[in-house]
Amino acid sequence: MKEFFRFVGGSVRIVTRGRKMYYAWLGVLVLLIIQGALAYAEQFRTGLVLTDMRDPLSWGFYIGNFTFLVGVAAAAVMLVIPAYVYHWKPMREVVIFGELLAIAAILMCLLFVLVDMGHPERFWHLIPFLGTPNLPSSILAWDAMVLNVYLALNLVVATYLIFCAFYRRDYNHSVVTALVILSIPAAVSIHTVTAFLYNGMASRPYWNSAILAPRFLASAFCSGPAILLILFQVLRRTTRFEIQKEALHKIAELMAYAMAINLFLFGAEVFREYYSNTEHLVHTQYLFSGLHGHPSPIAKYAWGSVILGIVAFVLFLIPAARRHPVSMNLGCVMIYISVYIEKGIALIVPGYTPDVLGQIYEYVPSITEVRVSVGIFSVGFLAFTLMVKVAIGVLFGDIHAANVRDGDTLSPATAQPAG
Repeated sequence: MKEFFRFVGGSVRIVTRGRKMYYAWLGVLVLLIIQGALAYAEQFRTGLVLTDMRDPLSWGFYIGNFTFLVGVAAAAVMLVIPAYVYHWKPMREVVIFGELLAIAAILMCLLFVLVDMGHPERFWHLIPFLGTPNLPSSILAWDAMVLNVYLALNLVVATYLIFCAFYRRDYNHSVVTALVILSIPAAVSIHTVTAFLYNGMASRPYWNSAILAPRFLASAFCSGPAILLILFQVLRRTTRFEIQKEALHKIAELMAYAMAINLFLFGAEVFREYYSNTEHLVHTQYLFSGLHGHPSPIAKYAWGSVILGIVAFVLFLIPAARRHPVSMNLGCVMIYISVYIEKGIALIVPGYTPDVLGQIYEYVPSITEVRVSVGIFSVGFLAFTLMVKVAIGVLFGDIHAANVRDGDTLSPATAQPAG
């Protein structure tokens, strides 16, 4: 325990030192978190009526962001499989950053669930042995459990690796490998159970599809790596972190395969809807064209998501394009936007529109929802920034146990690790 507290002290020393741009970035994030907290305080005091959600549409911007971020968290498995299953060394160097991103993403997921609850003070009912989670019948309880298990796995592995580097000792390879391998089914389970929350609703035919879970996984293995590719390039420019180009190219190649599966499953679902032409087609029609001569306000987003996804797939399908920095980054941005729309507007709104009474309610996120969401994303960015700063500072030897034990102050050369 004494060693761990020394490690915590060293971590605090790292995150409290940096360049002006680092402090400016933290300052912006803190301000955004404060404004989000103020918006949520007003929502908590007044109620969810401050959002634009109503009885016809009881899931909105919050749950859309939650669904997207679960996919981002699951994306760490795209680094784990090549690194620990196929023992590909270039990927092992970056696995820890995928785990840190997963930790930040799960943290944001839990916060989005919290702000979407009408009575967040009852959140403790989902805690096993303390509350009444109603396992195994409640899918929501299963979702909460797998999210927390996945969070714990990534938190334990990342902390243990950095802790060992802090003391300049070798880590237990068998234990780490076992935990990392265990994170593979855990990553699959978090998005699978999230999909079950949707397709288990028989009264919502738009979601009641057996291929929703594989669609969620395929899109997650596109959007998550897209974020990682951009983050790795930012880290290369702002820190001494180096990543081999082979690793970047391999991630881009895996994204091409995932995007092919995602588009295929999407096409299969669209074919089923339009070819069968049942009364359930109204939800897909509302998404892409509108109903009864009434144009759909979300159709432009739906078509934009499809077009961006196809263009990005073509870019990543061509080896030269996915290796070129400009086209690779452009493809990453397009995939991010495409999947964000797919799991947000294009998933939530059509599922509720028209409602079971045939009514059409036009949903647009309120300013309160946007402010709270910005605050939550800022919490995630802040957590990821601090964790990466500690990881790079320790892994590069800017600070270690001897510094903290002896009470030495950091030298100017090491006072600003990781930006």
